Amino acid sequence: MENRKFGRMGRSVGVVGLGAWQLGADWGDVSEADAHATLQAAVEGGVTFIDTADVYGDGRSEQIVGSFIKGRPELTVATKMGRRMAQEPGNYTLDNFRAWTDRSRANLGVDTLDLVQLHCPPTPVFSSDAVYDALDTLVEEKRIRAYGVSVEKVEEALAAIARPGTASVQIILNAFRLKPLERVLPAAAEAGVGIIARVPLASGLLSGRYDEHTTFAADDHRNYNRHGEAFDVGETFSGVDFATGLEAVRRLRPLVPEGWTMAQFALRWVLDQAGLTVVIPGARNPEQATRNAAVAGLPPLTEEAAAGVREVYDELIRPQVHDKW
Repeated sequence: MENRKFGRMGRSVGVVGLGAWQLGADWGDVSEADAHATLQAAVEGGVTFIDTADVYGDGRSEQIVGSFIKGRPELTVATKMGRRMAQEPGNYTLDNFRAWTDRSRANLGVDTLDLVQLHCPPTPVFSSDAVYDALDTLVEEKRIRAYGVSVEKVEEALAAIARPGTASVQIILNAFRLKPLERVLPAAAEAGVGIIARVPLASGLLSGRYDEHTTFAADDHRNYNRHGEAFDVGETFSGVDFATGLEAVRRLRPLVPEGWTMAQFALRWVLDQAGLTVVIPGARNPEQATRNAAVAGLPPLTEEAAAGVREVYDELIRPQVHDKW
């Protein structure tokens, strides 16, 4: 698998990683055995970067990842912190950071966390000197090796990139979310900041497996957060209306190369973007993890296909999402 550098972290990772949200069972039940099998399949496919969070399954995802990575120092694990407490800027303090990272260190079974990301905090947090001073202190104390941010908005990403200690920015980037290409990816590349692309399949919409009759379990965020009831609606289907997303996928299908799946096409589009470091599709079973990792070996999309993605975006998706995030 192709490896790309996190400039400020001083390490490289496979360009396709694994998002471990599903392993916390927040998308429906996933057994611990299935979770381990999924992680194993991903690693066998060349994955070296795993992204989790303290809030995924309230620590379950971290614990499963932690039990898996023992004896595998070649793997880089990123976690996130900050969403187990009220989303108020005043809660982003050094004392809380220490408590949060101590819990994650215990869950993952490590002394030092590879990468800790602020988990989509309130916008004022991104411009707080005290917050970055506290994060620098965590590095000095060897609780963490590096820190980054997970963002909802382009402006939040740009604020974090301007800080010299920021190693990474995690942002929604997919064929339904093109805005980061305008300023965020170029700024990150210039600064040596890694870009982690999350929600690359728009919560499964871009897998091409859904239609108007698809239903989701009650404990699946694609059901309970369809309109932003639990957290930012942009995290569910990238903020795109479900019916509009289905129509967009129908228009994209003719662009998919023969022998490829719709999901492979969507992931390859993300990999083709200049400045992208790693994409983190989720997987609930080994087969999905294997298929996702294999996309790194597929050729880049043609210019015609890339232009087709933009055309569908401009026509159907841009009016719904471009100015919101």
